[in-house]
Amino acid sequence: MGKSLYIAEKPSVAREFAKALKEDMRTFDGYQESENAVITWCVGHLVTMSYPEAYDMKFKKWSLATLPFIPETFKYEVIPGVSKQFKIVSNLLNRPDVDTIYVCTDSGREGEYIYRLVEQMAGVKGKDRRRVWIDSQTEEEILRGIHEAKDLSEYDNLSESAYLRAKEDYLMGINFSR
Repeated sequence: MGKSLYIAEKPSVAREFAKALKEDMRTFDGYQESENAVITWCVGHLVTMSYPEAYDMKFKKWSLATLPFIPETFKYEVIPGVSKQFKIVSNLLNRPDVDTIYVCTDSGREGEYIYRLVEQMAGVKGKDRRRVWIDSQTEEEILRGIHEAKDLSEYDNLSESAYLRAKEDYLMGINFSR
């Protein structure tokens, strides 16, 4: 049986999960690990939507001729300032000894979006993915959330809602700011 990976949105939340699991954790750069579990974190957003010039350099300098900017497909990229943590998380998500991923980002649309973007950019495949939905960070609530974690696919509608909201914000911001 492989290890379980717990991915939180922030380091402080990851520490609370580590305490609740009561595992003998060793600390590494960007994560903690025991015999049975690995705990890591995003630092808020690790991935963002690309600026228009990533589609074509003609969009770097704005002009009325290139508005509105509405891409057929949206591009995403790792945020440069947090690329080190993204690499750590991506490597952990794809480790062969990790068979179950517990998504422990904040409960809600934004937390769902943060994780899904990381998973998308990391190219995660073939893992059991479970969503931990908690209302607080008490030990009891964390353990309940892990015990009752549902298959991540049950949150696909929430994920789609998050992507749609992000695309809307992006298009409004890019086009109206220009």
